[in-house]
Amino acid sequence: MKRPLKGRAAQGNTPNRFEALHRELFPPELAGEWEESAGEPPSTGIPTRYFEDASRSILVRNDSPDIPFTFSLNPYRGCEHGCIYCYARPSHEYLGFSAGIDFETKIIVKSDAPVLLARALAAKGWVPQTVALSGNTDPYQPLERRLALSRRCLEVFMEFRNPVSIITKNALILRDIDILRGMARLNLVHVMLSVTSLDEHLIRIMEPRTSSPALRLRAIERLAAEGIPVGVNVAPVIPGLTDEEIPAILDAAAARGASSASYILVRLPGAVRQLFVDWLERELPGKRSRILNRIRDTRSGNLSDPRFHTRGKGEGEIASAVQSLFTLASARAGIGPDRPGLSTAGFRRTPHGQQELFDN
Repeated sequence: MKRPLKGRAAQGNTPNRFEALHRELFPPELAGEWEESAGEPPSTGIPTRYFEDASRSILVRNDSPDIPFTFSLNPYRGCEHGCIYCYARPSHEYLGFSAGIDFETKIIVKSDAPVLLARALAAKGWVPQTVALSGNTDPYQPLERRLALSRRCLEVFMEFRNPVSIITKNALILRDIDILRGMARLNLVHVMLSVTSLDEHLIRIMEPRTSSPALRLRAIERLAAEGIPVGVNVAPVIPGLTDEEIPAILDAAAARGASSASYILVRLPGAVRQLFVDWLERELPGKRSRILNRIRDTRSGNLSDPRFHTRGKGEGEIASAVQSLFTLASARAGIGPDRPGLSTAGFRRTPHGQQELFDN
């Protein structure tokens, strides 16, 4: 039997839908970069490689009617966190990579992200509004500790006084608490910590390079103590596996100062379907049928549903039960769905030090 790759959720590559693109290797001294707040790096025979991105713009426009933001910013493509269920995995296929192990081990780096962001916010056509950081892959994945691209982008948002909403699974966000504290005083930032499960073992096999649940809860507590609006995103909820943990997650987050909560039902688009099924067969064979059947019950017999408005919450009896459980548990924990409205009142198109932003 083939020995599993430790520290990786996917164990191989799925077929790519597209032809390969030309890629340029990132500086070799960063090969194999690993930073994790929870302990030692897991052993793996496949090192992480990094590639330079040549994009000349950084803000991505979204027109989906069920997503509450228009623009997002992703400093990295691919994600070493390696969450097996990640809906962003198929986006790696557009780069000539696979949604499988490539997504976890071949990371595209947008080194110019802070400069490109400053240019976008300074443009005459920019209408100040909340930007999501990030929306696709995690802005605080391991390489961020070395490159600090997300931190430098936060500095740009602060200079321009443009609001930003952050979502992450990594306690590394606490490194930037000095910037976040200043942004919070001006009502420019909101943070969501995603907590899928409180089960340490499950997280290690399902989200192998994320921060532990304990560290995520600690991050919520520290952010709240510093006056930074912070919420918990119970995401994704996996029926038959993590749905029963909803009350415990909400109670734990509320006890640490979370002021808002949301959830997203798991969805498995494209190649993620087979990756998730393979993972269940390998890691949780006894629960495989129950989990897949319950997911199908929320997706009209399928494992994914791309339709707006239903893709995030599902439909049917099980989806309704999950929604009811979340609503009741939120009320009991004293935590609501409402996030604070962020302010654009102080936006300035030509902030002090703008030239330095372009020169960095």
